[in-house]
Amino acid sequence: MTTPDNNAPGQRAATTPAKDPWDLPDVSGLVVGVLGGTGDQGRGLAYRLGRAGQQVIIGSRSADRARTAAEEIGAGVQGAANDECARRSDVVIVAVPWDGHAATLEALRDDLAGKLVVDCVNPLGFDKRGAYAIVPKEGSAAEQAAGLLPESRVTAAFHHLSAVLLQDPSVERIDTDVMVLGDARADTDIVQALAARIPGMRGVFAGRLRNAHQVESLVANLISTNRRYKAHAGLRLTDV
Repeated sequence: MTTPDNNAPGQRAATTPAKDPWDLPDVSGLVVGVLGGTGDQGRGLAYRLGRAGQQVIIGSRSADRARTAAEEIGAGVQGAANDECARRSDVVIVAVPWDGHAATLEALRDDLAGKLVVDCVNPLGFDKRGAYAIVPKEGSAAEQAAGLLPESRVTAAFHHLSAVLLQDPSVERIDTDVMVLGDARADTDIVQALAARIPGMRGVFAGRLRNAHQVESLVANLISTNRRYKAHAGLRLTDV
């Protein structure tokens, strides 16, 4: 008896077509929560996603503060306390200050269980010479989040966006790439698709979560660029 051999003469090897990297899922029906949604970055992301038609809930330690901020943001954005925001959302963006990152996530571990979490926190310090990167003992803010949220699916993205541009209603398009990191393709595809909901933006896979530190720390360089040139620089990857 002979065993069929895919490499034998006259036989064509069975192959599975490679997945198109730009074939991204429809995320228009997902509810997006933004923890730290009353801060500049969080407000800006909430505004842009809401303006694109996404259902968005911003979270704060104070529900009243979150609701007030949501009314100011407009674009259909809602406000709630952090725990309610996490429970009601399918995808949760973490946009809290670095010094409150660990405590916030520890307090919400149960509420974030089973959720897709997108960490966009940049561990930075500032002195008279400008911004500089801080290296957390876990390696990055995103890896810290993954350690604190063992029942969540943690990714990293949205680090290099100008809060000024995000919040400016006169800016129709934000022409920039969003570097997305994570260990599961299905999750990074969702985050890429969310980024693409914002006109001008493109989500680009940039590696596994262990590489998040390089992406987070690059914000210090962008801050230096923006200060020198009085700009709101982002990133654009070529030949992709």
